[in-house]
Amino acid sequence: MRIIIVGAGEVGYHIARRLSQEDKQVVVIDVRADALRRLTDIADVQTIQGSGSSPRVLDEAGIHDASIVLAVTDSDEINLIACFFANLLSPKALKLARLRNEEYTLYRDAFSSELLNISTIINPEVEVIKSIEHMIAVPGALEFMEFAAGRVKMVGMRVGQGPLTGVRLPQLRSRMGELRFIIAALVRGERVIIPTGKDSIQPDDLVYFVCQEQDLAAVSRAFGAAQRTVKDVLVIGGGSTGLRLTARFEDKGYHVKLVEKDPARCEVLAERLNRAIVLHGDGTDQELLAEENASGMDLVVSVTGDEETNILSSLLAKSMGAGKTITRINKTAYLPLLRAIGIEHSFSPRLSAVNSILRYVRRGKILSSVSIKGDQAEALEAVVQESSQLVGIPLKDLDFPSGALILCILRGDEVLLPGGETRLQPQDRVILIALRTAMPKVEQALSATTGAA
Repeated sequence: MRIIIVGAGEVGYHIARRLSQEDKQVVVIDVRADALRRLTDIADVQTIQGSGSSPRVLDEAGIHDASIVLAVTDSDEINLIACFFANLLSPKALKLARLRNEEYTLYRDAFSSELLNISTIINPEVEVIKSIEHMIAVPGALEFMEFAAGRVKMVGMRVGQGPLTGVRLPQLRSRMGELRFIIAALVRGERVIIPTGKDSIQPDDLVYFVCQEQDLAAVSRAFGAAQRTVKDVLVIGGGSTGLRLTARFEDKGYHVKLVEKDPARCEVLAERLNRAIVLHGDGTDQELLAEENASGMDLVVSVTGDEETNILSSLLAKSMGAGKTITRINKTAYLPLLRAIGIEHSFSPRLSAVNSILRYVRRGKILSSVSIKGDQAEALEAVVQESSQLVGIPLKDLDFPSGALILCILRGDEVLLPGGETRLQPQDRVILIALRTAMPKVEQALSATTGAA
């Protein structure tokens, strides 16, 4: 699989680094020599300095042999032109484009026509809204993911010093009564653990569990989820993301206040929003937060374009007693530091875009993909092919890679939490989790013929 990535910014950087670690053939194009050097310092990728909108540069990158072209620069126009020439030179290659301008996304159908043949358009702002909605879907959840059109949920929750700490996983089910769930992963410090029967929940672990939609509330309560619902919301930052998010909250019936420091932008926001209260001010102004009752807010979301502003406003709101704060972070290098300073809920638009792209570069029939703890692990929803070596063998006898775990099987309308004797059938949809190091073998197992791996 030859993958050409146009753009070595944060999105291109993270995708290229991850795919190179999985021994895929990656070529990255960018006009900036320093961005390419940053990438070659940590990843085994081929780089070409030039514009991805140039047919000559695409030809030099091996476009005729490419399976996938990812156009993820910060320029919508360059991404569209890169896809146009990629389609002329290699019509069969899968093409994905990152587009931020809402006007372009209105022409999604036109972009999928023969002229451009773009398979998927990734809009970072749309991914941001999805990330935030997932974070508030389950009270107490730090992460929330959906599979199988919402029928199966994966939730990440922090356990403190509660009754489940110290319990080994085989005994956990008896402690939880008749509840149907499976533990997918434990995050201890900065390490992701794909659990076995020898593992136990330790104080302060971040526990990921999988369950069906109808069991979510009961399982969440059993893991200690707080039941505070969202009613009053404060959004800090009235850019395009803040506007779109506030409008979405209005649709949900929340009482929303939006803080923006640019007075001209405030006028635009007031005209475009219906019920939200638009406030002119700085989200890091402690007096303003106190006046607007930040302490009584169920949710404070900081979505300005500046990390420092977002971090400080979230910390101030949290110190005042706000129920939950969510912080936008653009520089992914900040993410491992946030919990140390008291911020549990954060998101990166760029990493959300990476998640949207990943499923298209996986071998086998992958329906969705979500990263766990940066890029340490990945949860997948995939269709089991008839030729797969996984078919017909009890799970306990499968030569499945260490560091990977099958979590759930969807067979028609039935949702199965698998046991050792469970056998996969062709066209089963499986939800699994795997460490990054195990992903190449998982891909091979999903797509290879029996005995090929």
